[in-house]
Amino acid sequence: MADVATLAEREAEYDAFVAAHLRRNFVGHFVHGMLGLTGFRLIYAPTFIPTYIHRLTGSDALVGLGTSLLQLGAIVSPILSASRFETQPRILPYAIRTGTMMRVCILGLAMSGWLLSGHALLFATLACFFLLGTFNGIQRVAFQMLMAKVIPMNRRGRLQAWRNMAGGLIAAGLSYVAGRWLIGGRPGLEGYADTFFLAFVLTSLGLTALRFIMVEPVPATLRAPMRFADRIKTFPTLLADRDYRWFILAEALCVCARIAGPFYILYAGQQIGLSGRVIGELSLAYLGADTLSNLLWGHIGDRTGYRATFLGSTGLWAAAVALLLLVHQPWAIFVAFCGLGAGASGYQMSQQTMVLEFGERADVAMRLALSTTIEGAISTVGPLLGGIVATTLGYPVLMTASLLFLAGSFVLILFKVTEPRRRTTPWLDDSNAVSDTGDGSSPRCT
Repeated sequence: MADVATLAEREAEYDAFVAAHLRRNFVGHFVHGMLGLTGFRLIYAPTFIPTYIHRLTGSDALVGLGTSLLQLGAIVSPILSASRFETQPRILPYAIRTGTMMRVCILGLAMSGWLLSGHALLFATLACFFLLGTFNGIQRVAFQMLMAKVIPMNRRGRLQAWRNMAGGLIAAGLSYVAGRWLIGGRPGLEGYADTFFLAFVLTSLGLTALRFIMVEPVPATLRAPMRFADRIKTFPTLLADRDYRWFILAEALCVCARIAGPFYILYAGQQIGLSGRVIGELSLAYLGADTLSNLLWGHIGDRTGYRATFLGSTGLWAAAVALLLLVHQPWAIFVAFCGLGAGASGYQMSQQTMVLEFGERADVAMRLALSTTIEGAISTVGPLLGGIVATTLGYPVLMTASLLFLAGSFVLILFKVTEPRRRTTPWLDDSNAVSDTGDGSSPRCT
């Protein structure tokens, strides 16, 4: 009984700490996310990287390979890092180190673009993509865990909405400037290198802000240290949750749908030309819609749960792909990129938030890692296959396959997944999650 009382007291202290430092941590995550998203969206938007590789190589297959390498490193690194994070009282130091290495990779892309050419530039770029993906897999687990620790469930959508909106507005403006003047105004690839350096500066400022603003609590319960091989054996326990299992499958189908992502801009270029101005305008459409839709997705998610936003965003995503495929007028392509941006924004917010709401707090790290690993594995093979399909069968076949994957994901969430916040099924006891007091209990993630 004393152990239970002590655990309850520790939980109360934890909740009090979160409440007392909520404003400060909210600001820290907002500034970090705003500047980080500004920089990373310049890289991960489906406009700059595909056109950069295509201008460098002229090959659709190598566009797919480059995109695959961005994901290849994220296959194993999330699970390896999660098995360490879930036993640590504080993970902010690990997150800062990993975030720093990501930014070094971005700086490497810029330096390669400035100093190298030919095959040396291609090999250096692909190496930076692989390392960037590796550290991104670790960072996603670490920073989502940090948000789950210090931001209550009913505030996460608000934080992500305002953070993504502010960062997206800046990114949309910068993407237009980068496309119009940095890339369009210079004949070679130096404009892309300038864009990478700009991303490095912005993301570094965001990471520095988080380092000095955020304060991290020590949770009342921690998972007992286990050998990595033994921890892997517990995966069936995570997947015993029916809703989480179907959610993972729906997520996997959405990731499969992204095989067409690197080729949206190339397909648009076939219809209306691919000048620096077009890249800038379509980047503005994608990132601008991504930005403005965040407030809507965050508001709906906080009020009703993120199952609704998952359905809405995947439906919008599918409609945008269909429009891009069927109507080849400049206005339709612009609207389609708006839909792609808004759909991607809603899906990302839904996926990242829903995965935190299944199961126990002690399993947050491994649920994040499992989702990230599955996503990384499919994303590694997907763009490479997409490049082969685009080369051999053409872009329309690739986009039709994307539509079918999105339809499958929509159906699974609609009929198989219950909104996590409304589930009444009792949570399974987890004998491997132990507290300082040794009673083995593990509170639900909140």
